[in-house]
Amino acid sequence: MKARQAAKKKIVKKSVKKLATKSAKPALAKSKAPKPKSKPVLLPHLRERWPRTAAERKARATEYYGRLAAMYPDAHCALNHENAFQLLVATILSAQSTDKGVNLVTPALFKHYPGATEMADAEREELETEIKSTGFFRNKTKSLLGMAQALAASYGGKVPDTMEELTQLPGVGRKTANVILGNAFGKNIGIVVDTHVTRLSERLGLTRETDAVKIETDLMPLFPSEQWTMVSHLLIEHGRRICIARAPMCEICPLNDLCPSSRV
Repeated sequence: MKARQAAKKKIVKKSVKKLATKSAKPALAKSKAPKPKSKPVLLPHLRERWPRTAAERKARATEYYGRLAAMYPDAHCALNHENAFQLLVATILSAQSTDKGVNLVTPALFKHYPGATEMADAEREELETEIKSTGFFRNKTKSLLGMAQALAASYGGKVPDTMEELTQLPGVGRKTANVILGNAFGKNIGIVVDTHVTRLSERLGLTRETDAVKIETDLMPLFPSEQWTMVSHLLIEHGRRICIARAPMCEICPLNDLCPSSRV
């Protein structure tokens, strides 16, 4: 009898030990720390091209601007518009969308809502349907209605021309405000930093930042203020045509002899 009880206890102990071992394995697997990502290392000949001082960055920026201005003499805002309100609407719609896609939507939209007063009274569902193809249409509808209602209530339906007033409107951040101020009012208050400007600024050695506001802060001292609106147009144009995201065409780039990221 005692022998049987001892054998049973032994079997139970083994089973408990086996279960404990099995349950411990996933925990050990989860506790493994992720391997740190290796930082990209510039090749020796490219490392030498990276501007090290503010003076070098400014000189490099001046050369970049001259070459890009010669290559893209007609660079301009690609969003079709006839006034500040239309540009504001188009810029809000352009988030997570393409300018071409927005330009397909806005002709009918502007005909239906020629100004802030008309858009302020729009039916939410109807507006959502009209802008659906631009993506994130519910959030954009909320921003458009809020913006239009604020303009109608506080500015007589007109778009204000200061950074402070613009950024107080629903759906309007610094980037959108810079687009409006520079292109609708001819005011060079800042530099528009979109995905293309972000990518090219880093590749060209003009900043090491990834935050849009910090990138703008780095770029502004490198260019005369009268060039701030145009420099964004030039970088965006170059980013769309040659310095594309995944496979930049360095071999035909006019900046390849200066660019610290050039593959040629």
